[in-house]
Amino acid sequence: MGFWEALILAIIEGITEFLPVSSTGHMIIASALMGINESDFVKVFEVNIQFGAILSVVVLYWRKFFQSLDFYFKLFVAFIPAAVIGLLLNDYIDALLESATVVAVMLLVGGIFLLFVDKLFNDGEPKEITYKNGFIIGLFQCLAMIPGVSRSAASIVGGMALKYDRKTAAEFSFFLAVPTMFAAASYKLLKGYEHITADNIGILLFGNVVAFLVAMAAIKFFITFLTRYGFKLFGWYRIVVGGLILLMLALGYDLSIV
Repeated sequence: MGFWEALILAIIEGITEFLPVSSTGHMIIASALMGINESDFVKVFEVNIQFGAILSVVVLYWRKFFQSLDFYFKLFVAFIPAAVIGLLLNDYIDALLESATVVAVMLLVGGIFLLFVDKLFNDGEPKEITYKNGFIIGLFQCLAMIPGVSRSAASIVGGMALKYDRKTAAEFSFFLAVPTMFAAASYKLLKGYEHITADNIGILLFGNVVAFLVAMAAIKFFITFLTRYGFKLFGWYRIVVGGLILLMLALGYDLSIV
């Protein structure tokens, strides 16, 4: 993988990580279309450019992110379900990633659900996240361990189901992404750090910088768009992407990402 492929994947990561469209599904299509060999380094790269995306949240929301210890405790409580379930089911989750069909089906199902989510949860308000509700949102986030569900979609819908408005639910989803993605990326880095060499570390750093810059723009766009228009467009988009993956599978593309 060269800098050109790294640029494309990092842009995709930055755009899709915080939008309710599943970054996994987009990585599958992009890697297949570019003919990227799924080497050990590529697998490390695809996970660890999340560090750049994480940093974008901290920079954009630094006033809120460094507000109080109570805020961190709430994030920790919300993070607990993903930490426990992720460790217990890590091998099973990796096995699911081998099935592009699972990703495509969940994109389609999730897309159909997003077409109606605004009508189902349309009476939220900008209230404070409590410990109990933070934990419940963390449980919703665990649905994203099924590839194609989208961590962002699951946690935002969880917040809206608890009567939070779209903006509050989306921002807490961004905050919750920091410990969740940091833990996942760090775990993968510890397992595959030996595949990072002097020849490819520049590509990894480049990918993180690009993912950081693109994610900042994507977050700003998403908050504005979601507040005004809701989820319907993202629902239709997911349906198209899921259908595209199924079409590529039918045409004989090898879309495994593990």
